[in-house]
Amino acid sequence: FISLLAIATGAAISFPLGMVVARRPELSGPALGFTSLVQTIPGLALLALMVPVLGGRIGFWPAYLALTLYSMLPILRNTIVGLESVSADVREAALGVGMTPLQRLWHVDLPLAAPIMVAGLRTAAVWVIGAATLSTPVGYESLGNYIFSGLQTRDWAMVLFGCVASAALALVLDQAIRLLQSGLTVRRRWPFGLAAGAFVLACLPAFLSIGPTSGRTSPAVSGLAAASSLEGQTITIGAKPFSEQYILAELLKTRLEAAGARVVVRENLGSTIAYDALRTGEIDVYVDYTGTVWATVMKRDAPVPRARMLAEMTAWLWEEDRILSLGALGFENAYAFAMHRPRAEALGVSSISDLVGGETALIKGGDVEFFARPEWQRVRDAYGLGDLKTRGMDNTFMYGAVVGGEVDVITAYTTDGRIDAFDLILLEDPLGALPPYDAVLLLSPEAADNDTLVRTLSPLLGAISGDQMRRANGLVDLEGETPGRAADALEMAIGE
Repeated sequence: FISLLAIATGAAISFPLGMVVARRPELSGPALGFTSLVQTIPGLALLALMVPVLGGRIGFWPAYLALTLYSMLPILRNTIVGLESVSADVREAALGVGMTPLQRLWHVDLPLAAPIMVAGLRTAAVWVIGAATLSTPVGYESLGNYIFSGLQTRDWAMVLFGCVASAALALVLDQAIRLLQSGLTVRRRWPFGLAAGAFVLACLPAFLSIGPTSGRTSPAVSGLAAASSLEGQTITIGAKPFSEQYILAELLKTRLEAAGARVVVRENLGSTIAYDALRTGEIDVYVDYTGTVWATVMKRDAPVPRARMLAEMTAWLWEEDRILSLGALGFENAYAFAMHRPRAEALGVSSISDLVGGETALIKGGDVEFFARPEWQRVRDAYGLGDLKTRGMDNTFMYGAVVGGEVDVITAYTTDGRIDAFDLILLEDPLGALPPYDAVLLLSPEAADNDTLVRTLSPLLGAISGDQMRRANGLVDLEGETPGRAADALEMAIGE
């Protein structure tokens, strides 16, 4: 639906604009220059830029606007080229038989240029559907949900499904538009009927997905359902793109559904996008980490002791954005530098300071977000790691990369079960450059006033230990369980 809507909007803008530009060549440079500039921006970056442009809104609007801009170049360019390719002799003949400029446009220019114009529409359809899979990180559900979530949980069947479904959708729409192009060329009606059928086929899965969904309630919290205290309310949960966040989102979902709420989960959000969405009420609750908020949101440089950081962060969030930090969940998932044990022993490395001054040039791997965060800049400056080569990658591949020797050290997560499973050691941080990362529940300004929601989530405070979270993460990362099953296991562990 969003692909069709974006393509239709792009066509509604680009076709008339192309007609005007074709008659006024001096406008061609600026018009094509702007649309070409949009195309040079990577799709994910363009989608992310729409979030601050729209004041922190996530979901439909940033995805729709970005995809509309993405669709415009091929349609506009082909419209201009198509109209300019109409023979001057034909145009002159049309005027010679008494046609007005408008009649010539509708009865001569457009029919002759239509095949080229529709070819641009076909290109736009393929581009937009490919870019639409990137809508997931800005909070709009798409086939990218399968791809992003499958990458993080190492569910390659899910990744393959997302890719195949996206390719199939692009193929169906491309052929539907081809039939439209054929109908315009041969001037017969039957291609239009086939094209309509192809459009219905493309939209059918979306129609079938509309309807009520039944929630999954863990036996450990089934007693909460009797209260039905959140009956009729819709609660939106945010989650970042890694296994622990998926598990915690499922845990929150289970509790809220047991209390009668209808729950929507928006996964794979970046740190700043998730916070902006919480601030504006696009999501109601999500789990963040004190060190992340301290450095990324509050822009504080030097870390402080754990208790002070939690207190100052709680006060700052409320004073600045009326966001309620409900409290800590009881475990810390900190950034830590990790090395494969044999490699660390061979180089004599046991702390971050040992990474400096060796004869071998070491390579540091980490998720792309980390290298743009203040924490990395502080660690780099504190330990003099400016000569350390960095390689950004999805965290799905970091652990295999360090074991395989493609990188020497990675930025690991301390609650990740792969640390022990892959025989990694965590390097000491003698200068305390990395801040604490206690997991905390954050509520939007509106959700903060919902006493029933606060009461429903409060039993989770201080209830999850680091070992419990590590075991739950291991179920997903090492044993291939779904985040939902891992959340059920974590709920049972909490109940014990």
